[in-house]
Amino acid sequence: MEQTTTLTRHIKATPDKVWSVITDIPGSAATLSGIETVQLLTGGPYGEGTRWKETRKMMGRSETVEMWVEQVDPPRSTTVKAVQGGADYTTRFALAPRDAGTDLTLTFGAEMPKPNAAARILMALFGKLGLAATRKALARDLAEIAAKAESL
Repeated sequence: MEQTTTLTRHIKATPDKVWSVITDIPGSAATLSGIETVQLLTGGPYGEGTRWKETRKMMGRSETVEMWVEQVDPPRSTTVKAVQGGADYTTRFALAPRDAGTDLTLTFGAEMPKPNAAARILMALFGKLGLAATRKALARDLAEIAAKAESL
């Protein structure tokens, strides 16, 4: 079972500026209102293998998830992964220059490789509601990334 959603936002900033915002893991709690805290687990610059724990508030609840960078192609794209509660999460950011700015496309996917019967029932009942809440949170993230990049 997999659910995916994609959003794109035009940002009035260069790809390098947008890249600096999306790869600033230590500063992400200050940029994104949905993130409460970030704890880096690896040192060094942002790159494949960078790991951190992120506490985010979604639907009134705080959840901490360990995340890691799976793929990096600066300043064009990056893919971040997480595993939580039997689900594999993938977030991909793709940056494309356009009209003296950047189109930032965020694709978020959640996959349950081996859902049990209860998980399938919950997905059937609440999957659309969860996806709508996720899209709203991701749209807010894109707006806040844009505001930060445009202020640099």
